Amino acid sequence: MEFNLSTFSLEIINFLILVWILQRLFYKPVRNIIAQRKEHIDQSLAEAAKMRQEAEELKKSYGNRLQEWNLEKQSAMTQLHQQMETERQHHLLILHKELEQERSKNQAALQRQQQELQRHQQTLALQNGARFATLLLQQTAGPELESRLFDVLLSQLKQLPKACQSILQTTENDATLTIHVSSVYPLSERQVQQLESKFTALIDKPLKFQYSLDPALIAGLKIDKDAWVLHANLQYELSGFAEFADDF
Repeated sequence: MEFNLSTFSLEIINFLILVWILQRLFYKPVRNIIAQRKEHIDQSLAEAAKMRQEAEELKKSYGNRLQEWNLEKQSAMTQLHQQMETERQHHLLILHKELEQERSKNQAALQRQQQELQRHQQTLALQNGARFATLLLQQTAGPELESRLFDVLLSQLKQLPKACQSILQTTENDATLTIHVSSVYPLSERQVQQLESKFTALIDKPLKFQYSLDPALIAGLKIDKDAWVLHANLQYELSGFAEFADDF
């Protein structure tokens, strides 16, 4: 094959024309499209970076707000616990006072019950003692004991209160004063004389004595004029002992 210069020149011209056509009709639109695509990608990246920055700021703000909320929640919980503790202490104090009052009432009631029981036991003991003494004296009392009581009565007549003498003096004025003398055993003539002499010396008015027997006296005498009564007998002393037991 022989080299032909004219053919070679034409081929060069065709190639140059092809390059011009490609550059004119293909490469330039492609570069424009690539440039637009690059600009769009850059804009999207910028928007993404902006959104990312906003998201970071929002996340930071949310974190700060969450931290503040946790602090507020912790403060509120602490305040609530303090209020609950204060309220609990207040209710405990009230409950403690109520329990103390109830305990004091129960102790007072228990003391009253113990005192009532002790008083009842003492009363029963005194009543039993009175009954036992009555039975014992009923079996052992005799004329000798009554004679001793008679002597005690005479000794007491020496110290008869003026109020009693005044009552006897003003009773049945200007009339004979009747005095009743009761005893378990008959009085001897000497005892009758001693008794009447004592009253005659104490009362300045005519006197009349009436004597009677009263086994209920157990031993001793009872001298009375209407409402005025002078006891020197065991029945009166034991009844007083029993009444003391009832009033104890």
